[in-house]
Amino acid sequence: MKFTYSWLLEHLDTDKTFDEIVEKLSMIGLEVEGVEDRSKGLETFKIAEILSAEKHPDADKLKVLKVSDGEKEYDVVCGAPNARAGLKGVFATSGSYIPGLDVTLKPTKIRGVPSEGMMMSEAEMNLSDDHNGIVDLAGDVEVGARAVDVMGLTDPIIEIAITPNRGDCAGVRGIARDLAAAGYGTLKPINTDPVAGTFESPIKINIADTKACPQFAGRYIRGVKNGPSPKWLQDKLLAVGLRPISALVDVTNYFSQGLCRPLHVFDADKLNGDINVRLAKEGETLLALDEKEYKLDSDMTVVCDDTTPHGLGAIMGGEVSGCTDETTNVFLECALFDPIRTAMTGRKLDILSDARYRFERGVDEAAVVDMTEMATRLILELCGGEASELVVAGEEPKWQRTITLRKARVKELTGVDVSEADMVRILDVLGCKLDDQGDSFAVQPPSWRSDIELEACLVEEVIRVYGYEHIEEVSLVRDTNLPEVALSPAQQKRDVARRTLVTRGISEAVTYAFLPEKQARLFGWTDENLRLTNPISTDLEIMRPSLLPNLLAACQRNNDRNMPNGCLFEVGPQFDGDQADQQPVVVAGVRTGQTGPRNWAQSPRRVDVFDAKADVIAVLEAAGAKVDSLQVDPEGAPAHYHPGRSGALKLGPKNTLAYFGELHPGVLTKMGYKGIAVGFEIYLDNIPATKAKKTGALRPLLVLSQLQSVERDFAFVVDSDVAAAKIIQSAKTADKKLISDASIFDVYEGDNMEAGKKSVAITVTLQPTTDTLTDEDIQTVSDKIIASVAKNTGGELRA
Repeated sequence: MKFTYSWLLEHLDTDKTFDEIVEKLSMIGLEVEGVEDRSKGLETFKIAEILSAEKHPDADKLKVLKVSDGEKEYDVVCGAPNARAGLKGVFATSGSYIPGLDVTLKPTKIRGVPSEGMMMSEAEMNLSDDHNGIVDLAGDVEVGARAVDVMGLTDPIIEIAITPNRGDCAGVRGIARDLAAAGYGTLKPINTDPVAGTFESPIKINIADTKACPQFAGRYIRGVKNGPSPKWLQDKLLAVGLRPISALVDVTNYFSQGLCRPLHVFDADKLNGDINVRLAKEGETLLALDEKEYKLDSDMTVVCDDTTPHGLGAIMGGEVSGCTDETTNVFLECALFDPIRTAMTGRKLDILSDARYRFERGVDEAAVVDMTEMATRLILELCGGEASELVVAGEEPKWQRTITLRKARVKELTGVDVSEADMVRILDVLGCKLDDQGDSFAVQPPSWRSDIELEACLVEEVIRVYGYEHIEEVSLVRDTNLPEVALSPAQQKRDVARRTLVTRGISEAVTYAFLPEKQARLFGWTDENLRLTNPISTDLEIMRPSLLPNLLAACQRNNDRNMPNGCLFEVGPQFDGDQADQQPVVVAGVRTGQTGPRNWAQSPRRVDVFDAKADVIAVLEAAGAKVDSLQVDPEGAPAHYHPGRSGALKLGPKNTLAYFGELHPGVLTKMGYKGIAVGFEIYLDNIPATKAKKTGALRPLLVLSQLQSVERDFAFVVDSDVAAAKIIQSAKTADKKLISDASIFDVYEGDNMEAGKKSVAITVTLQPTTDTLTDEDIQTVSDKIIASVAKNTGGELRA
């Protein structure tokens, strides 16, 4: 929300300085985002008059001007097409700095003709992008005066951030009211006296759906003379970034910015019959004032005549009935529209107008008639004409409500002892009506504050205006009754997963929960229920079916910035459907490039599937999964993984704990990623919960054997498709008391092996606990191992 300091002072009578007001705005919750001093750097420019303009003797597009600043005459060479004798504009002498060109003027010759300065355009003054001609001011301005004074540039512009609940501060008067409540002045009264109508309006108003439009006021004004609005009005609109169009249109923008009351003016001669407010028909179209045609549906509110839509309620008027310089008869609209329907319509049509911005936040529900009277008075003042009697359809909504505010509640919730007199003053200036009931107030919030609904809202208003700086800083006493921080088992697992992955050199990332449709399809998206109806961006319209694409995109951005070795993970929801049980929290990660930078002691290698598997195993083990019981399904990974270089880790045939592997080359290519990437997706919630320990149960005694362990090597010939993990598992279960570990140290497939066979060599560790193993004991265990592997895998001991 932008406004000028002078505009604020039209509503606020104050003796505070500009700097004090700017500081106070942020303190009362209206955060100042910027203050623009448009006069900075332009102080030396003067108003000058062109006395003569002659064609340059050696250039067709240049003119030689004789310019006077009231003290001296200058020769100036100028190429502006609008340069002419009698024009009054902005003049910069030699030695002046030109901000729009970033140059300092020096006396020079242009095509042999001396030039002692420059007649300025708005672009050269850094006021706009208009560089087609020099500034052309009114003929009655004083030559020699400072340009910043004449052009109103000494009036600073303030920009504040408006939270969604403070629609009343989308108008200058609402901001002034807050400052007045804070003790920074008094709110000036405004004239809402009715304008006497001299005839009956030929146009009536009909409302078909009072929920979409509760109240609509209008007035027919005939015999107006439209044209440019006065300079004071144009200056206000230009200062806040609005383009002056005509007096009639500028009045509506003035009310929108100043009083948070969007209005619309129809060219009455272009209407066919009465004004009808209804819901649009499916497929109906409207050519709006932005020169775009919109296709409407039955959830949108339209303002029509007897045959055609002429406006989109609360959002934008239509081009067909828009006012022009030829307009002589108008119909003024001031209405209330449903905020929710307004927001939905704006999102569907992708229109963010000033009217929508205010209506969807809520406007004053009791000011429809008053604002119509004020707008009528200003139109008659600027454009002349004759006003009809007021036409009103619908009724003012029942906005009145009473909230009980306990006087002690302010201190209870904020710790600040605000006097009763201050509470009354603050709430009264904010527009509330109070009835003292002893220990409490019965408070009726004003019609422009629909966000005040509960007692806590009133406490917030009191402390916000009284000053957050009065809240004392206190240390937290540890012997309070505050509960200790408690994490659920699921939260604990996610926390453990984060710490584990960070210790493995992977950085945590936080990405959007949505992604482009093209990428979503690559990762298995098919459910249309996951398409957003109001995405924050047109290329982020699908809720993510996997966390991997966003992580991969982040790695690609890093790769583009010469950081090819990417290691990122994220913990967040994955969307398999629109139901709560179809949105599991997943731990996902991506590794790209090599295992590290070049090193003299150890050469880096390209990341591979085993890096992803190691990450998964580390997380699952830290989160409490029985890693020894996991089964690897080499064909269980989704289609976005590389077949043959990926797999799934499962507990049983149906409980999948994780997917891991190299990402499919085709997926990487379509995502624009160059290189190899591996990834994983871990479903921590699928890890079975540990059984609760019995009350009073003791941990089992830790027994550490003092006897020497024994290792024995075995080489088995098995079919090529036999998983190595199955051989290990078979060996370990041969004798659970003696066998403490088993691992693979060699795999061979070559010329000396039978086709379709491979040799897998394992080391088995035997750890006795009571007696030293004899040769017979070792041989007995070895026979058990050979038999177990043969039974479970069909393997034979290699000769």
